[in-house]
Amino acid sequence: MNRRWYQCVFCAKAKRQRQFVILPMLIMLLWMPAQAFAAKKLIPMGEAIGIQLQLSHVFVAHDVLLASNEWMKGGAVVEKINDTAVKTLAEAKQAIAQKGQQTWTINSEGKEMTVKLQAQEAEHVISFLKDETDGVGTLTYIDPETKKYGALGHQIVDATLQQAPTFLRGSIFLASIQQIRKSTPGQPGYKISSIEKQQSPLGTIDKNTVYGIFGRWEDGYQQRLPQAIEIMHEKDIKIGKAEIYTAIEGKKVERFAIDIIKASNERLEFVISDEKLIEKTGGILQGMSGSPIIQDGRFVGAVTHMFVEEPKKGAAISVAEMLRKSS
Repeated sequence: MNRRWYQCVFCAKAKRQRQFVILPMLIMLLWMPAQAFAAKKLIPMGEAIGIQLQLSHVFVAHDVLLASNEWMKGGAVVEKINDTAVKTLAEAKQAIAQKGQQTWTINSEGKEMTVKLQAQEAEHVISFLKDETDGVGTLTYIDPETKKYGALGHQIVDATLQQAPTFLRGSIFLASIQQIRKSTPGQPGYKISSIEKQQSPLGTIDKNTVYGIFGRWEDGYQQRLPQAIEIMHEKDIKIGKAEIYTAIEGKKVERFAIDIIKASNERLEFVISDEKLIEKTGGILQGMSGSPIIQDGRFVGAVTHMFVEEPKKGAAISVAEMLRKSS
């Protein structure tokens, strides 16, 4: 069976006399951080979150055919309108307010070019521009000691740019699941969510890495946070029963049964075994990335991928690895 990945959406010897002193000290130095890390506790979450990144430039969202029969390619950067440099969509809209012909300077695939647009056409083109990337995922953990969070378990890749975007700032918001489009073999499903941007952000986005997004928790969550639990290191993860925490209806986080079928270093594979989850979602969905995995009361990892042809089967990264890469 073809196992294509689908990403939900996203590191001199001392003198004999001294050996008996130095060696025990070195052993203690190596042992103490390991012990401290082993006792680390995190709060497992599972809430659906809206993700917003303010991009560094104004981009063309997708190919646009101009009146001159030229194409303005998706991913191109709008650098100037007339002689006014633009960095945000608001600045671009303000620049096109003037009447008459306009000269746009754009950078497409590393080449600078200019295009002439009439005011009416410019107003049409402006609707195909963007200066932010939005998405939906799942909050993985909050560190009660540092007040930092981790989410997704993989990197945010902008669909237009086909790469991780350069961003100026970012925020996460609480989201509510309104509908579910079920996954079927060969066709990944997804969560249809409303993002509560009118409320205060839950946190900032400071890093967008291959191990997830990380930032500062802003304490904007009105519900009581769950209890912190000890993380489980890779060597302790067992083949067998576990749970994932995720939201599939409204804001409610629920627990669903899974079976871990493979554990190799920081990577895991698992199968959804919960009949309620299978009935509701068909398996794993877009937007489920970051859902915490718990085994024997300890924090194992976060969902990151699904197998497209086998939507009940997924992959995950250990939370210990996420934590190591968050700093």
